[in-house]
Amino acid sequence: MRVFRKFQDITEDCRGGVVVLGNFDGIHRGHQAVIGAAAEDARRHGVPLVVLTFEPHPRSFFAPHDPPFRLTPFRSKAFLLEALGVDALVVLTFDKAMSHLPAPDFIQQALLDSLAPCQITVGFDFRYGHRRAGDVEMLQAAGKTAGVAVNVVQPVGSADGETYSSTRIREHLVGGKPGHAAALLGRPFEIEGVVQPGDQRGRTIGFPTANLEMGEYLHPALGVYAVRAGLGEDAVEWFDGVANLGNRPTVDGTRLLFEIHLFKFDRDIYGEHLRAALIEFIRPEHKFDGLDALKDQIAKDCAAAKRILRTRAAGAS
Repeated sequence: MRVFRKFQDITEDCRGGVVVLGNFDGIHRGHQAVIGAAAEDARRHGVPLVVLTFEPHPRSFFAPHDPPFRLTPFRSKAFLLEALGVDALVVLTFDKAMSHLPAPDFIQQALLDSLAPCQITVGFDFRYGHRRAGDVEMLQAAGKTAGVAVNVVQPVGSADGETYSSTRIREHLVGGKPGHAAALLGRPFEIEGVVQPGDQRGRTIGFPTANLEMGEYLHPALGVYAVRAGLGEDAVEWFDGVANLGNRPTVDGTRLLFEIHLFKFDRDIYGEHLRAALIEFIRPEHKFDGLDALKDQIAKDCAAAKRILRTRAAGAS
């Protein structure tokens, strides 16, 4: 997949394609439906599939001091889009100038002039331009004038009627329901990054951990999770484990950490890339009366995680 951050860098072979517009935080099942519809059209026309998105997420620009909310920081989003067969990813910098660009100018400059699409595909609720004044009707009218087809993909939902949305996924994660979030995402929610050195306190009580910084990621419910963790970036090795997301009140922790204990694992992986999928929430974060009580509870958490993961493995087969 080609990635372009400036319009002048877009090569001719990536123009004239089917262009999909959106923020696509999470690349959930609704996003997959929009991109999938565009992919079918691109294959039928024999043209490239191009996604146009924004970084930082507009919400980060307008509310920079709000708590982290991303389901998929840019790196994760790019990998997921590539897996969906996207040929080119155009990343527009969302800054003051972009936020003040009138909707008609966005259509002309960002789409028609820069990408010369044969078709534009958007979700039903896509908004753009200054004060989000642009809607799908305006886009369709501009497309008709320019001779460019605009396909609007209607909302899709789960079998029980829940609409796929990034907002709803965030609510499930904050509510300690990673399984509900996974049903909307189409996969478990993952946190990934480079393993960071910690204070190695877990090692002293028999439960060494691999620590990840949360960065831009949304903070799910604080507490303990059954997880599956993938080590490496090319040939990924998968391990079962248990993880704690929290401030570690028992040891007077001062910052949020995501600590992952991998079962049957004894390797130094500082500096390596790790991704951890939240499978099920086990319990909330709790302050214990000393390290012995904490150690006993971690043993119980490990046992619970192993039971959960065995059940999930059996169900998957």
